[in-house]
Amino acid sequence: MKHLTPILALTILLAASCTSQKKLAYLNNLPVPGGEGTFLMDIPDYKIQPRDVLSITVKAMSADGKIMDFLSSGYNASSSSGESGLLLSGYDVNNEGNIIIPVVGTLKIDGLTLAEAKKIIQTAVDKVFRNSTVECKLLSFKFTVIGEVRSPGTYVNYNNYLTVLEAIGRAGGVGDYGHRDQILVIRPVDKGTRTFRINLQDKKILSSEGYFLLPNDVVIVQPLKQKIFNMNLPTIAFIISTFTGTVSMTLLLINFMRK
Repeated sequence: MKHLTPILALTILLAASCTSQKKLAYLNNLPVPGGEGTFLMDIPDYKIQPRDVLSITVKAMSADGKIMDFLSSGYNASSSSGESGLLLSGYDVNNEGNIIIPVVGTLKIDGLTLAEAKKIIQTAVDKVFRNSTVECKLLSFKFTVIGEVRSPGTYVNYNNYLTVLEAIGRAGGVGDYGHRDQILVIRPVDKGTRTFRINLQDKKILSSEGYFLLPNDVVIVQPLKQKIFNMNLPTIAFIISTFTGTVSMTLLLINFMRK
């Protein structure tokens, strides 16, 4: 019976380290198939800041009645040049919060949302071009995902909105040892840092303030306790094996000496 004690202890440790299917699921408390649920979402409006980079395009009617690109940057100008080309071809918001657009002039847009900036640019462009249409996007929307994901790193988002689920998906998803119910979102703000605790298994995430990410947000996926155990498992197995071998050798020597 004494020989079985280390084996029994190892079996109990292995059983305790097992991860249930429920812990691996996302949004596992949504309505059953066929049911419908509505979740109100508060999409945050990002305020443009100095050192942001914008993609601005202007389509307008030429003198002969053709629609042409009179101003082009970002997506259209350097679509094949990668991230660096996109940023280089965009319009920088300088330290004074202004952008300088050729022909149009200098416009102050810091502290505005993208929609508000678009209106100001549209008004200025209309003074120069006839029947113009302005598009304005944020090129410097970077976010970071670290912790227990398959591809941690910093990524660039080319849409105006990004959810935490999309961000984790860009990073390859939560790894085998990631806590799906303990996601931390860190958000820099004017006077410090805000944090949000998010549970990817709970439907309440869809109404959370941290569900939609903002530029420069950091998403941290915490590790499961099982990871620490599995990392130490070879050491534990070695200790148990050594202990068992030592006990067995000692018993053999005792039996030999008695004979």
